[in-house]
Amino acid sequence: MCTGCGAALTAPVARVPLPPEAHGRYGHVPMPPLMEPGTYAVDPVPSGPPYRKWEAVGEAEAAARGLFAPVWPVSFGRAGRIVTAPGDTRGTVLIPEHSGDACLGMCAGERPNMACAACGLLVASREDDCGIWQAVWMEPDAVRRVPTGLPVPAPVFTPAPPDTPAGGRHDRWSAAAGAALAHLLAASGGDRLELPGGYADLMVARALGRLLPADGPARRVGLVGDGDPDIAFVPYSAPDAGTAIPVPLPDGIWACLALPGETSPLPASGTLPAGVLRDDYPLPDHPTGTVSPDRAVFLRTLARMPAVRRPWLRALYDRVWVDHVPL
Repeated sequence: MCTGCGAALTAPVARVPLPPEAHGRYGHVPMPPLMEPGTYAVDPVPSGPPYRKWEAVGEAEAAARGLFAPVWPVSFGRAGRIVTAPGDTRGTVLIPEHSGDACLGMCAGERPNMACAACGLLVASREDDCGIWQAVWMEPDAVRRVPTGLPVPAPVFTPAPPDTPAGGRHDRWSAAAGAALAHLLAASGGDRLELPGGYADLMVARALGRLLPADGPARRVGLVGDGDPDIAFVPYSAPDAGTAIPVPLPDGIWACLALPGETSPLPASGTLPAGVLRDDYPLPDHPTGTVSPDRAVFLRTLARMPAVRRPWLRALYDRVWVDHVPL
């Protein structure tokens, strides 16, 4: 709702966690909407313009903004910006001349490029330029959230495999892998990690092999309820890891790790032997290679974790930030 006149600016939407790929840029291609229809998320940290160089900010001022290791650039935008799908906006007008330095669409500039249609208050920025997720970012001091009274939808753990129908790699998986890698390194204490296999190996095994020891003491990574892991993958919607250290994943990606793998329809009569699959129906798509963790998401996530101040973890951060060790 607009703080200037009280006009409604969106359809009814339910809050969900901010996707890890929210601020990523992915080449010279059109991108789909960041948010699912009927949802919104809140960015708890400063984001958007204006920006300053790390060297001009200094470690003390950066730490006050929640940054504990170098990033480029440093956002001096507001914290608490609200993001929705463009199709969920209502009662707004676009101001193209307020767009930033864009290529094939619009991006956030120094001033919001969307205004309330009723009173003219600048309320949000539309982004849909090439390589940027389509989204509307609402300014926290220009809008306020109003309860709808509708029940909160229950989380749906539907597996979202990493391969796209066209054979490419989902950028959402790369972003989730980058964020998960940061949490895994912080939880490792510098020790080797034993992964549960499957999709977990696909996401981070190669990067962990480059950054952590190949032998020596190991900490076990698993899922809640799967034995007693030291570190557990958890979905964003249910982050309780019990006594384990949690590593959050988007619900659909977590479901790929947690739910049973390939199953076969039952025959018309009788049963098939254990481990035997029918060969008269099409198999689902399977991963064709590893996922490369998103370097920018990894650095952005780890830089906002106070644990990065530990000398051994800061050394790993610098190997990626300064020495450009691939992930």
